[in-house]
Amino acid sequence: MGTSSSAAAAAPGGKALGASAWHQLLRVLKVTLPLALILEAACKVGPDYQRPKVQVPSAFKEAPPPGWKEAQPRDEISKGDWWVVFDDPALDGLEKQATSANQSLRAAVERVDQSRALARVTQAQLYPAVSANINATREHVGANRPLPPGVTATSYSYSTFELPLEASYEVDIVGKVRRSLEAARADYQASVAAYQTVLLTLKSDLAQDYFNLRYLDADRAVLQDNIKVQQDFLDLTRKRHDGGLASGLDVAAAETQLDTTQALYVGDERQRQELEHAIAVLLGKPASEFSLPPHPLDLQPPVLPEGLPADLLERRPDVAQAERQMAAASARIGVARSAYYPDLSLTAGGGYLSGSLGNLISGPSSEWFITPLLSVPVFQGGRIKANYQYAQAVYREAVDNYSQQVLTAFQQVEDGLSDLRVLENQGRAQDLAVGASRRSVDISTARYKEGLAEYLEVLTAEGVLLNNQRLSSQILGMRLVSSVQLINALGGGWADQRTP
Repeated sequence: MGTSSSAAAAAPGGKALGASAWHQLLRVLKVTLPLALILEAACKVGPDYQRPKVQVPSAFKEAPPPGWKEAQPRDEISKGDWWVVFDDPALDGLEKQATSANQSLRAAVERVDQSRALARVTQAQLYPAVSANINATREHVGANRPLPPGVTATSYSYSTFELPLEASYEVDIVGKVRRSLEAARADYQASVAAYQTVLLTLKSDLAQDYFNLRYLDADRAVLQDNIKVQQDFLDLTRKRHDGGLASGLDVAAAETQLDTTQALYVGDERQRQELEHAIAVLLGKPASEFSLPPHPLDLQPPVLPEGLPADLLERRPDVAQAERQMAAASARIGVARSAYYPDLSLTAGGGYLSGSLGNLISGPSSEWFITPLLSVPVFQGGRIKANYQYAQAVYREAVDNYSQQVLTAFQQVEDGLSDLRVLENQGRAQDLAVGASRRSVDISTARYKEGLAEYLEVLTAEGVLLNNQRLSSQILGMRLVSSVQLINALGGGWADQRTP
């Protein structure tokens, strides 16, 4: 405690407080601190947060696809590792790598740590702040210093040793600190939900890129098979041309068809490399250090769990984040409202002050003080009202954002359900088209070899078959990607994922 001057400490006849002063200080604190706690418990301005009701449909408009079931697809599957429903070991390995090495995910973890630390800083305001400012001073006073009339000028040196302990405490009369802590905790929970959103987006993006790449592998396999068939047919056409059974036009058409298919095959390679590079970034690796061996799609979309409309309010992390941001904004209304009321702070201190180190810690060297300070706002030029209105507007914005996030969640689930239904029906129809076009190629090829048809008939039939085969692979890839998007829309997992 440094309120006493050095000169007073050294002045002749100066009286130090006795050891009983410590007991008196403790008695004062025993009376004032309980009174402060009573004042804190008496009031907390601002609205108590309640999550506003939003319109939630009782069921989805789009009927779930056949085979859907409630709860989780398999009891032994971790709720967070939803990608294992696709039963693809390569995808499992990639997802685990991304979870441990993705840079955006690491940044989200750091944001959680930041929010948690800020919440602890706010929580510390609930407790007194205690400090010790130990110091020792050696000072010389000259004889020519200004002095009152009649005082003899002398020069002298003296020492001051101080061993203080000070405590300050802001009495939370109207709940400003408690409301600030509510807001800080809600911000921390929102940061956790934001991390879960980044994690879910990472897993979803990786799975979608993976299945798009596997679709390109399937498309390239179809093109490669057709290139082999078309090369054989070109060889046959050249032999028939050499034997006078086919025209040069037939040879040119066969060469054009082969070159076109080869160009499509090379174009797929460019897209595949771009997807490989995108996956490498998600894995936290340089694009040059990652490659994925070709492996065409050989699986069907899995049976997914049914999502209920009300579940989205608990399962989707982005909805949870918007709700926690709304709670934080509500608490800050109370913080802004508290500025209308007085602030009460208590400052107390005690310690030892002496001119010599030998008798520093002794009864005559002890001293203490206690200072209550009541600050009352008188005129602020409209600042308090403006801040209060601002806090209310921020809360209303948060409510609107939350409502919009809920509507977006339901839209995305409806989109996912309709996509799966339409693509499943389209896939069945496309499989029939592939079978029919393959029979058409067989018939036209036989007719051409027997001289009953022009090469244009074969060329047309092969073109139709190739397009149908590529479209069939594309639909399968789209079904798998849509399954991932639906899982993402349902919150990525099948547990009640509440924020801490």
